[in-house]
Amino acid sequence: MEIKITKTTAPKTKPTLEQEKSLGFGKVFSDHMFVMEYTEKDGWHDARIQPYQPLSIDPASPVLHYGQEIFEGLKAYRRVDGSIGMFRPEENAMRMNRSAERMCMPQIPVEMQVEAMKALVDLERDWVPHSEGTSLYLRPTMIADGSTLGVHAAPRYIYFIICAPSGAYYANGLAPVRIYIEDAYVRAVEGGTGEAKCGGNYAASMKGAFVAEEKGYDQVLWLDGRHNRYIEEVGAMNVMFVLDGKLVTPKLHGSILPGITRKSILELARDMGMEVEERQVDVQELFDAYKAGKFSEAFGTGTAAVVSPIGEFCYKNEVIKFGDGHTIGTISQKMYDTLTGIQWGKLPDPHGWTCTL
Repeated sequence: MEIKITKTTAPKTKPTLEQEKSLGFGKVFSDHMFVMEYTEKDGWHDARIQPYQPLSIDPASPVLHYGQEIFEGLKAYRRVDGSIGMFRPEENAMRMNRSAERMCMPQIPVEMQVEAMKALVDLERDWVPHSEGTSLYLRPTMIADGSTLGVHAAPRYIYFIICAPSGAYYANGLAPVRIYIEDAYVRAVEGGTGEAKCGGNYAASMKGAFVAEEKGYDQVLWLDGRHNRYIEEVGAMNVMFVLDGKLVTPKLHGSILPGITRKSILELARDMGMEVEERQVDVQELFDAYKAGKFSEAFGTGTAAVVSPIGEFCYKNEVIKFGDGHTIGTISQKMYDTLTGIQWGKLPDPHGWTCTL
């Protein structure tokens, strides 16, 4: 793929080492973006890296009216040897294509997506923060464009990638979060779009998250939309439990996003000799196991946090609390240390997950 590069003539001021400590997430964006378009006649074309700027779309674009949109999220890291690394970008590219298929959007060859990511990160390498725990977040996105209304696949699509230097997710250490188990609202249903990474899933989750916050909790744990009893996801992350010494996570069955961090941690757990189970998990099972002393810890997994330890669950006024509620579990800590160690180049990468520039 030939990528035309037009560099900005007005570069932004990059964050200083001191400013990196308070970057947050998705608030600052780098100088450039990758863009290309699709039509049925020409396929994907006009691949370019250009200065970061607003997109121009028709007010009748299907993305605005029918939500035909998908996206991905991954990070570029400044590794200990000075190189820039990305973690399993081909997995993000393959998931993008699975989302595209579900949303009736054109697929993009995996190698084309990875090439675009590499080219943009290489150009923006000075935007990759230097401080411990920081990274350059990449947001590949595809939106439907057009100039006529009607519920059907769009005639034109725009694919773009933007970059945001992001601060350390755990600026003050790995603090466990308090989780409210939602028993009224659902995030997704089997047969719907839950396994696709599309904006509608996140819009559907906002009400439940708002209710959880009103009740004093950090995030919401979703139950299935059919029986309202089986565990699905926690917030925008996959969730894992240590039950009777086994690492247990809900199986993928169409309403759960197949997380790349999830996949990686399950592989690491097997490498460590842990027994791993991917199966249905009834919410009542968690409380029964807790009362029997067989439920020792839980954590969420995702690109932003990598591992988010859980200190407490609340469901219909029943509470599960691990230890003092403020200390990360041993398995959660080990998974976080191992995976981030591989990502940052502090530990060996036996699976070849890291792509370096």
